[in-house]
Amino acid sequence: MYIWSSSFCGTRTFENRVSRATVLTLAYQSLGVVYGDLSTSPLYVYKTTFSGKLSLREDDEEIFGVLSFIFWTFTLIALFKYVFIVMLADDNGEGGTFALYSLLCRHARLSILPNQEITDEKLSEYVTEGTTETWQSSALKSFFDKHPRFRKGLLVFVLFGTCMAIGDGVLTPAISVLSAVSGIKLKITGLHDNYVVIISCVVLVGLFSLQHHGTHRVAFMFAPIVTAWLLCISGIGIYNVFRWNKRIFHALSPVYMLKFLRSTGIEGWVSLAGVVLSITGVEAMFANLGHFSPLSIKMAFTLLVYPSLVLSYMGEAAFLSKHHEDIQRSFYEAIPEAVFWPVFIVATFASVVGSQAVISATFSVINQCCALKCFPRVKIVHTSSKIYGQIYIPEVNWMLMCLCLGVTIGLRDTNMMGHAYGLAVTAVMFVTTCLMALVMIIVWKKSIITALAFLMLFGSIELVYISASVSKIPEGGWIPVVLSLIFMGVMYIWNYGTMMKHQFDVENKVSINRIVSLGPSLGMVRVPGIGLMYTNLATGVPAIFGHFVTNLPAFHKVLVFVCIKSVQVPHVSGNERLLVSRVGPKEYGLFRCIVRYGYKDLQQETCNFENILVSSIVHFVETEEEGPLRPITGCSRQFTDADSEPPYAPDRTFMDSTKKENTVQFSCDLQVIKPGIRQAESSLCKDESLRILEAKESGVTYIFGHSHAQAKKSSSFFKKLVIDIVYAFLSKNCREPDVVLNVPHTSLLEVGMIYYV
Repeated sequence: MYIWSSSFCGTRTFENRVSRATVLTLAYQSLGVVYGDLSTSPLYVYKTTFSGKLSLREDDEEIFGVLSFIFWTFTLIALFKYVFIVMLADDNGEGGTFALYSLLCRHARLSILPNQEITDEKLSEYVTEGTTETWQSSALKSFFDKHPRFRKGLLVFVLFGTCMAIGDGVLTPAISVLSAVSGIKLKITGLHDNYVVIISCVVLVGLFSLQHHGTHRVAFMFAPIVTAWLLCISGIGIYNVFRWNKRIFHALSPVYMLKFLRSTGIEGWVSLAGVVLSITGVEAMFANLGHFSPLSIKMAFTLLVYPSLVLSYMGEAAFLSKHHEDIQRSFYEAIPEAVFWPVFIVATFASVVGSQAVISATFSVINQCCALKCFPRVKIVHTSSKIYGQIYIPEVNWMLMCLCLGVTIGLRDTNMMGHAYGLAVTAVMFVTTCLMALVMIIVWKKSIITALAFLMLFGSIELVYISASVSKIPEGGWIPVVLSLIFMGVMYIWNYGTMMKHQFDVENKVSINRIVSLGPSLGMVRVPGIGLMYTNLATGVPAIFGHFVTNLPAFHKVLVFVCIKSVQVPHVSGNERLLVSRVGPKEYGLFRCIVRYGYKDLQQETCNFENILVSSIVHFVETEEEGPLRPITGCSRQFTDADSEPPYAPDRTFMDSTKKENTVQFSCDLQVIKPGIRQAESSLCKDESLRILEAKESGVTYIFGHSHAQAKKSSSFFKKLVIDIVYAFLSKNCREPDVVLNVPHTSLLEVGMIYYV
């Protein structure tokens, strides 16, 4: 299991510790974070399943059939698929759709992120060693390598699942809170539906309004609430089984599923759209691996969550077998009169806890999409200095609140919400199944027969539920479809526009030869201070530099090209984050710093980034030309074709981000400088270090490109529509890079530039 502690601006390190007490503690805490959504499913499963034309007969065959479907679906998907198989495919302790995609990208080089270099493979979390390559894995890698369109198609497929997961973030709070609050109508019979909706909206507004405080202040209450809820519903389930129908245990036989489908036909198949709601939230078990250990999550599920929910569903089915008329309010009707109000209060709190977990997960998903250049820049706030990963995104929070209120007020019916919810849940699970099949072949090196067996078994079950949910599109299922299409459009257009801008930068890099020909002063006045020019390029001199000096022929004595990029690992430790290199000869005072982040890292420096960067540059200068076989520590350095000494790179460099450059890597840990590199006097190194420190005292200026993308006149109408209207709208209304990175405005300098793509 994993325990982590914060270090270097919020990064984390894992320690392997085996302790039964710690595992039990984590298992208890995971109940509040992981299982809030899953544990509240009994509020609406039976109600939604029997909301259509499916009728109940005297022999109770329909009730027994539905319970059999719930039990085996819960057992096969939640227990066998996720607990026993999927949770083994963690990415350095992280889970979720992006973790599976990251594993595939590293092992099969499927990433389409720009600026990916061979030096990134030296990261400690970039582990690709495994068993011997098989012919199946080699053939699959070769297929993706020869067909780039399928790599893009895989990304689109992952984004589709991501968009459906965002749809969960809209639907879960709405259906959970409305289902819990609607129970009050049993005791206050004269209460109009409008008041139930109003109360639900008030709870939702309060829930979203408190998000900026972070969950850490009330998180200690989550586990007790969910634990109390699970104990309540399991106890009530046992009570109902022994009071109303002890024969309900017979429904655990899969024979009743066949009898159910044979007797109900199409109506029974359509009703499966409600049965699938019993496994809502199982994806959270996998997605929250980063906060808990796999063992603790498995223990909490098998020892408490699984038996409690099974008993709850059995008890409610036993009650229904004797009370057919109460099908639309069966959950609250099945609660004994003496404990109704305590259970109602716990149910309301449990629905809030489940909603909170999904909202936090949505924030995390959006953060990962931003790292993959698939979502417009948003402001990400770290709400806790002790708990890593607790973030808050204002724009997304208020957007989710408006959508939740719109769904609650517009539908006013948990049955229609359930139809929408079921389609979103099954789509996400099917994406996970397909990615797991690829992971089995490419990462685990299993045979294609094993992967196909996994895909056929679980994929066929999920496709059955998807087909049933699709039939409910006119009755509310259209909501996640529309939401996913909107988010997919935004993500794809943003990714397309970003990639076009990067391609423009690559094709219009300033030649190193031209820089060198200007002399050490670069043909302009070198003013005191350090200039940090942010660029999208990991190599070469960006076009914005030439644009700047053309209009203002003056620059700082020390100029650093800063490239912030994401890599296909969940986290990058602090001592591996910065890569420092020199651009051109020493007397020019030009450096490059590549700042690397994982897809789950926050791309902002909460510590003193200026001091860290300057210290890294000074260390680089002082160790650059020490004697042969002298170890280097504290930084990493790389010399590329674009940054090397004369002869320099040609006038214009065309570079594909998928190609590797001829790079010599000098690692900060164990590597040594090879003999033959030119040496200089140590006093000269100290003089340069002093000049850098003096420049730091004179001030640091952050230089950003305020660029505007515009389609070429020869572009098609569709491309002009995408770039000039949609992408331009997103660019103008998203957060600027300086806001995302917390750059002080007093030190900010922006350079305007138009990109023709």
